[in-house]
Amino acid sequence: MSVFKPQDEAEIIEIVRWAHDNLSPVEIIGHGTKRSIGRFVDGGHEVDMSLHTGVTLYEPDELVLSAKAGTSLAEIEILLRQNGQCFQFEPMDYGPLLGQAAGRGTVGGMLASNSSGPRRLKSGAARDHILGVRAVSGRAELFKSGGRVVKNVSGYDVSKLMANSWGTLAVFSELTFKVMPAAETSASVVVSGLDDEAAAKAMAMAMGSREEVASAAHLPASNVWMFLKGALGAEPATLLRVEGIEASVKHRCQKLCALLGGDSYILEEESSRQVWREIRDVLPFCKAGDQRVVWRVTMPPMQGWRMVDELRRYAGVDAYYDWQGGLIWLRMEAEPEARILRALIERHGGGHATLIRGNEQVRASEEVFQPQNPALASLTERVKLQFDPYQILNPGRIYPAHAKQEAEYANAF
Repeated sequence: MSVFKPQDEAEIIEIVRWAHDNLSPVEIIGHGTKRSIGRFVDGGHEVDMSLHTGVTLYEPDELVLSAKAGTSLAEIEILLRQNGQCFQFEPMDYGPLLGQAAGRGTVGGMLASNSSGPRRLKSGAARDHILGVRAVSGRAELFKSGGRVVKNVSGYDVSKLMANSWGTLAVFSELTFKVMPAAETSASVVVSGLDDEAAAKAMAMAMGSREEVASAAHLPASNVWMFLKGALGAEPATLLRVEGIEASVKHRCQKLCALLGGDSYILEEESSRQVWREIRDVLPFCKAGDQRVVWRVTMPPMQGWRMVDELRRYAGVDAYYDWQGGLIWLRMEAEPEARILRALIERHGGGHATLIRGNEQVRASEEVFQPQNPALASLTERVKLQFDPYQILNPGRIYPAHAKQEAEYANAF
C-alpha cells in the first residue's frame, strides 16, 4: 500500500489524477481520529493530509478564518482563544471515544463529519458556518465554492454540500469558516432527581423560556456520576447552559431556578465549561479498552426518552441526552441491535442512527449510516458520480459502492 502525503494543492491534484487515471481507489485521512467511523475503506492507497497544514488567513475583525485541510483544530482553537473568539458550534473531539489521543482532529475532518456540539440547537453545525472551500474532485479537477465573506452564495451552495460527505466527494485543500466572539461567561442550572420523562418536559420548558438557554442535556443515574469526577452526585442531573455577560447570566440562571423549581442549583463558570466539554466528547463511554458498540441517534426531542425506554426491553443499553433530548448517545452492552434500534426510532417519530464505534466485523455487517429512501438514495448516487465518477475517493465509506451505475457512467463517455 502506498501512502501519499501532499504538502500543497498541486500535489493533491497530482495524486488524485494518478488515482483517476489508474482507477485506483484511495482512502483520505487527516490524523485518522474518525477513521473507524463508517464502513471499512479498502482503498489500497492512502492520501494522508497531515502535512497540508497552516492557517492561511485570519481576520478577527471580520470574523473569518481560512486554513488548510490538515490543520489541527487544537492549534486553531488556541489562536481563536487568544482573540476572544471560537467556533460557535463547538466541534466534537472523537479521539478519546475511538481509543485515540485527544486534540488531534483536523479542520478538514470537522467539515467532512459536519461536526457540532451541545450548542447545536442555538448555533447549528459546521455546515452552517462554512463560508468557502477549495477542493479537488475525483476527476482531479480543482474547484472552489463560496469565499471569505459571510454573504457570498449564489446558486448551489457546494460548500455546504461538502459537509457530512466523509471524504467521498472531494479532497479538501482549504476551508474558510465564520468564527464568533466567545461568551464572556457561562454558567449552568442543574436540576437533580428528574426521571427521563420529567427531564424532557423541563428542558422543553427552559428552551421555550425567555432566558436564552444555549444548551440542554439530561444525564441519567447510570452515568451522571462519571461527569465532573462525580461532583454532580448520584441522582439524575438535567443541565441548562446560559451564556453572555456576567450580570445577565446570573439573572437568567436565577430565573430558570425559579421557573423549574425542585432541587436546583447553579454550576459556576469553570465547572460549567468542563461539564459541557465532557457531554460533547461522550466522556462516559471513553474508558480505555472499552469496545462496546456506540450509536449516535438524532430524533424529535420529546420522543427520544420514549424510544430509549422501549429499547431497554430488548437490549442492555446505557444512554444520555443532549440537544434537549434530540441527540441520544447509546452504548450497547451486547450486539449492535441495529434492526431493533432503527425500527423503534421510526415508531417514535423518525430520525437517524449512526454507528460511531464498532469493530470491522460490526461495521461490515450493519448499515453504519441511516439507510436512505429510494428517491434520496438515487440523488446521493447522482451527486457522487458527478464529483467522483470512478468512485476512487473513500469508496463505500457511507454506502456500498454502486458498481453498476459507475460502469454505466464510464461507458457514456
